[in-house]
Order: sequence, then structure tokens, then C-alpha cells
Amino acid sequence: MRKRSIYAWLVALVCFLLLMIVTPAIPQSQEYHDFADHRTFLGIPNALNVISNFPFLVIGLVGLVLCHHGNYFRLSLQGELWGWTCFYVGVAAVAVGSSYYHLKPDDARLVWDRLPMTVAFTSIMAIFIIERIDERKGTVSIIPLVLAGIISIVYWRFFDDLRPYALVQFVPCIVIPLMAILLPPMYTHSTYWLWAAGSYLLAKVLEATDDVIYEWAQHIVSGHTLKHLVAAMVPVFLTFMLAKRSVEPERYMHVCKTATLKLHIINGFKYF
Repeated sequence: MRKRSIYAWLVALVCFLLLMIVTPAIPQSQEYHDFADHRTFLGIPNALNVISNFPFLVIGLVGLVLCHHGNYFRLSLQGELWGWTCFYVGVAAVAVGSSYYHLKPDDARLVWDRLPMTVAFTSIMAIFIIERIDERKGTVSIIPLVLAGIISIVYWRFFDDLRPYALVQFVPCIVIPLMAILLPPMYTHSTYWLWAAGSYLLAKVLEATDDVIYEWAQHIVSGHTLKHLVAAMVPVFLTFMLAKRSVEPERYMHVCKTATLKLHIINGFKYF
């Protein structure tokens, strides 16, 4: 099993290197920093794009408290606790990093906007591996996945190439739905994953139509501001899921049978 994991990582690395060889670099467009709504309120430049990050701070802190205070989420696996902690830390940090960026948008500040988002993305990937594939593999993957996300940001900043960052951001958008469809859930209320995915997709649409929505809304609110509010619903849905879910009965029986079988094998070796 360990050899298969090594082979899988080697295949992924080879595919990544081939992709980097055959595709051109993707520089950061400076037009990205030109948002539709530049209004200043109470001395805050780009005020609505700054203030609309506040929900991330609230849900991030709430999630951290519920993870660690009395184990409200009933996280029975150590890897889950670490994974969800990284996720909520990333969510709370989005509020700080994105607000800092939107005060004066440029590449240097964009680093602090993308860094916490990447931590949240990669943590979710590790959590899904824990839930759908294997607890140990998922737990071990937390640090490498988070580091891969951080490295993708550093690579973009030094080489002005967004390809690794794009992979880190969009591969989970493909892999997680596939795992959700093909692999049995460990917990109930898995439909919340779909609500979270739908919110993220809608947020990307709003981001891409920033100017259009600003015109449609008669300059009241822009697409990017709405993007922040809709994207904040992703951790909200996942928090509701954690609060409501319980172990799937079929998965619980399978785990119990597997544990019992392993115990019998170990005891058998003792007397061999």
C-alpha cells in the first residue's frame, strides 16, 4: 500500500512537470487590481470590498471555537481536528489578508489575500482524503498539501507565473466532487458539500462579472463585493454540516468489521 502511494505521488509529480514544460507561463494581469467599486466611506478606500470580508473573520473564529471548546463538532479523529483547524485559521485569515489587499490593490498585497485562501483550499483537500479514502493518508497529507499551496504563492510572486497556484485552486474543485460521487461518505449530511461547492462556483461567477453587476445594481454594489459575501457561505455551510452530521451507519459497521479483522490478524501472529 505504501508503494502504491509513492507511485501515485510520483505520477502526480511527473504530470505536473510535464504540464509546466508544455504550457506557457501565466503572468498576473495588472487589470485584475482594477475593481469596479472604488468608493471611499468613513475614510476607508474601496470600502465595500474591504468591509465585505468581515464575515470570514466571524465564521473562522466561530469554527475554531467550536472545534476546540468542548469538541462541539464531535471530531473523533486527530487528523480531522488538525485539518478543520487549518481550514478555519485560513478562513479567519482571509478577512485580514483580503481587507489588507483591497485597501490598496497590487501584486505585493495580493500575496496576503491568496495565501490564507490557499491554506483553506488545501486543508479541505486533506479533510476529504481523511473522510473518503484513509485517515492516516489524509492526516499525513495535511502539511504537504498546505506547503504546496504556500509554495505556489511564492513561485507566482518570484516568477510571475500563476500556473502552480491555478492548479492548487482548481484541482480540488475537480477532485473533491469526483470523490464525493465515487466514494462512500463517512458522515451524514454530505449534501452540505454540494451547497458549499455551489456557493464557491457562484462566487467565481460574481468575481468575473464585477463591472457588469455594478452597472446592473446602479452602482450600489459590485460583483466583487457580492463575491466575498457568497464565498463566506462556503465555511458557513461546512460549519452547519459539522454541527449536524453523524457517522453513517454502514460506514461505521465497515470500520468496526475492519478493526476487528485487524485485531484477529494481530492476535493470530502473536500465537504463530
